[in-house]
Formats: sequence, structure tokens, C-alpha cells
Amino acid sequence: MNPGPSAPKADAQSPRPRALKKVITRSINKSCGDKMILPDHKIRKEILIEPFNEKSLQPAGYDLRVGKEAMVNGKFIDIEREGKVIIPPKGHALVLTLERVKLPDDVMGDMRLRSTFAREGLLGSFAWVDPGWDGNLTLALFNSSEEEVVLHYGERFVQIAFIRLEEPSSKPDRGCYQGSQHLVLSKRKSRR
Repeated sequence: MNPGPSAPKADAQSPRPRALKKVITRSINKSCGDKMILPDHKIRKEILIEPFNEKSLQPAGYDLRVGKEAMVNGKFIDIEREGKVIIPPKGHALVLTLERVKLPDDVMGDMRLRSTFAREGLLGSFAWVDPGWDGNLTLALFNSSEEEVVLHYGERFVQIAFIRLEEPSSKPDRGCYQGSQHLVLSKRKSRR
């Protein structure tokens, strides 16, 4: 980036870069407030994850694993028994996480598909995991590729980052999917 002809030149000896760094740091801290992504050691202490796997703990998140159940193009799959789930080309799947996640009222979760699976053509649609959530998660995947994508039971497939809110939520999650231990289909359809 060219600062333009009117910008003063700063060298490593100049106090201006240090002053500018302080202003930027204060600005970032002010705009972010007390919100922060929890690091590994705080995840281990503050977030209930069962069963917890040390290999899934990342510097700023936790890799959720493929659980016992899935539904592929409307067909139920017992992944624990089959050992895997195959998502065909242009196929849609709902996959249960192996882990139960319980969040305090001042922490939310943000999930992302692990990049390995994105490179294979999987797309994921994940909602926020609201403060107060407790249960296994049902996650939606779509295989946009021309090849089958195989997910094995217990394989890490989605990373969740935990974000601390400025203060506890006044309305923590107590919704219709709360406490899920099995694959859960849309409850919107059952209300029609």
C-alpha cells in the first residue's frame, strides 16, 4: 500500500509507529470489548465436552467428531454400526456429533467445516451454538463434488470456536433442540 506523497516517512527509530500501534490496539480493544475467543486451556476448564479427546483440542477451538447417526438424502444411517457414512455426489446429509457440548450462559459457539473436507467438496451450514446450549449437535452437509465423500465414525470434521460474550445472555438457549442426544430433523416441518 502506497501511503501517498503527503504521508511522512517513518523509520524503525521513529516513535510514530509505536504510537500508532498503541492507538490501533486501543481501538481494537474498545470495539471488541470483553468478547474473546477462548484458548485451549480455557476450553479445557470452562466448556463441558463429552467425550473429550485431547487430540481434538486446538489452540483456539475444538474439533468435533462424527457421531453415531446420520441421515443421507432422507435415509437413516447407523454410523456406529456401519463404521462410516458415505455422502454421494450432490447429496445432502445430517450428521450427529459424537460430543455433547454444554455452554455457559456467557459463551457461544461458532462452527466451521475442517478445510480438508471443504477441499473435497463438502459444504456445511451451521447455526450459532447459543449460550446455554446443552446437547449433541446435528449438522447439515452438502457434497458439491462429483465424488463420494466418506466420513468415518469418530473422525474430526468440524471445528467449533468458543466466544465469550460481554456478559451472560439474558435469554440463554432453552429451545426445542436443547438436550439432543440423537439426530434431530427440522422441527419446523412438524409445525405445518
